Amino acid sequence: MIDIQALTFTYKDETAPALENITLSVPEGGFLGIIGPAGAGKTTLARAIGGIVPHHYPGDYYGSVKVDGLDTIDNRLTDLSRIVGTVFQDVDSQIISSVVEDELLYGMENFGIPHDEIPRRMEFALKQVGIESLRERTIASLSGGQRQKVAIASVIALRPKVLVLDEPTGELDPASSRQIFTLLKTLNEEYGITVVIIEQKIMLLCEFARQLMVLDHGRIFVKGDTREVLSHAEELEALGVNCPRVAYLSRLLEKETRETLPVCVSIEEAEAMVRGLMK
Repeated sequence: MIDIQALTFTYKDETAPALENITLSVPEGGFLGIIGPAGAGKTTLARAIGGIVPHHYPGDYYGSVKVDGLDTIDNRLTDLSRIVGTVFQDVDSQIISSVVEDELLYGMENFGIPHDEIPRRMEFALKQVGIESLRERTIASLSGGQRQKVAIASVIALRPKVLVLDEPTGELDPASSRQIFTLLKTLNEEYGITVVIIEQKIMLLCEFARQLMVLDHGRIFVKGDTREVLSHAEELEALGVNCPRVAYLSRLLEKETRETLPVCVSIEEAEAMVRGLMK
């Protein structure tokens, strides 16, 4: 679904590349989490997948990015946006309507969604994100977290083949954050939507993402199965990336017991491991 080959990009008027020699493949129906320290190139990569780089952000661009077979260089943003739905880190930059309902309607009407399908998609998106009661509210009256949910709902209503989210839970409390990740899991598993998400809530991310990629200074530091990436906990800590404590616990218990133990990605898994060892 996403095929990136030797992508290197340097923003106009910058000397150091924001991304350097990135090669990445995400299969259809994949769920990839992207982490890394500040300035690692995470947001630039998200922009590149959606074609926003280099169409909206000019610079020196080498390599290729293809999504669902479309090269992002050769296709217009309007065409790419039908395949890739993006939720930006700054949600205010993508909200254009003054009322919640109008924000969802704007995208669906512009994408030519059949009129008899619009009410069903509207209700689904509002319900899944948990903002049914905000339907008639003005955007200006909403909190930062509520606006973030509106942005997510407006993209979900379009049913893109790929969802790219740049820290979508940054303004949300723990309960709402888990709700969003549970929704993404549903969209991924039941609707086959490919999910690429940048997230700082590492514990939550690792519980849901099947693959992880760590960026550092525009380069891939490590990528692979989530458990495999977390097995490099010490190296990631040195890089400035906090791993879930359950991953550290797995490695600690492995050293203490001298047994080969799987890396835990949730509290439930860690509890089961400890109980098993105590027996």
